Amino acid sequence: MGFSRRRIKGSSDGIYRFGRAEPASVAIWRQLFQSPCHKGHGQLGNRKKIADDHRIMTGDAVAYCAHPNETIDLIRKSGAAMVAGNCEKQLAIDAQECGCGFEEGSLCNLLSVGWYSFTTSLLRTDLRQWMKTLPDIAVFTHQGLRAAVIHGGVSDIARFLWPNSPQSEFEFEIKLLQDYVGQIDLVIAGHCGFAFTRQIGPVTWINAGTIAMPENRGDPRTRFAVLESKAVRFHYLDYDHFAASQAMRNAGLNQGYDKSLVDGYWPSEEVLPAELRRERAMG
Repeated sequence: MGFSRRRIKGSSDGIYRFGRAEPASVAIWRQLFQSPCHKGHGQLGNRKKIADDHRIMTGDAVAYCAHPNETIDLIRKSGAAMVAGNCEKQLAIDAQECGCGFEEGSLCNLLSVGWYSFTTSLLRTDLRQWMKTLPDIAVFTHQGLRAAVIHGGVSDIARFLWPNSPQSEFEFEIKLLQDYVGQIDLVIAGHCGFAFTRQIGPVTWINAGTIAMPENRGDPRTRFAVLESKAVRFHYLDYDHFAASQAMRNAGLNQGYDKSLVDGYWPSEEVLPAELRRERAMG
């Protein structure tokens, strides 16, 4: 898929605006891995007593793991809001690759061939059609703060914005986003797999993290974010990562991400900035 087709659309059908109700708490996460053993989105709502319709997912619901159809069924049943990730964009049109933004020929790119082929071979037609309906941007108001939810970037849905990316990169994306949706106080994003906040002038950029892929720190626990009382707080999520890893191996998905669920390290670090690679994380 070319760059232009990965761009956030400016048309009204690419933006979803929530109602005017201002929830006391909003749970936000990115899924990425999936397994019936992984009840993550249910836990994060129940633990904080957050209503189903106050949960937001930043995309990439299915990738890497063994149960794509079951995962989407759970998300749809939950009633949580969701924006499209690059995986949903690609799977919706039955594309040949994940559109993840990996360098051509890199190990990350080569590893993606295995899990993406597995997912697209199993995904039901009705779920592909549902993915086509997902918005690129979601806008809502929380405690008087106006928030916009995207996946990666506005210029490119698969853009990696890391905790240590230059401020100018965030400023560029915020400017594009505000051209589409107007003034905002918060940006909520996903894609990179690390939970963090950055203050970019008057705008707070929040990456909600992912509830299934560890952050390359040697800890299998994963994270999600909760907006509460105008503040964002990150929480750890414990789930049966051993069972999820075994389900991957049973499905033949043993390219390395099965081990990531257990040891907390990514099988390839090429995409990561030097500061986030294993030798720095262990130092």
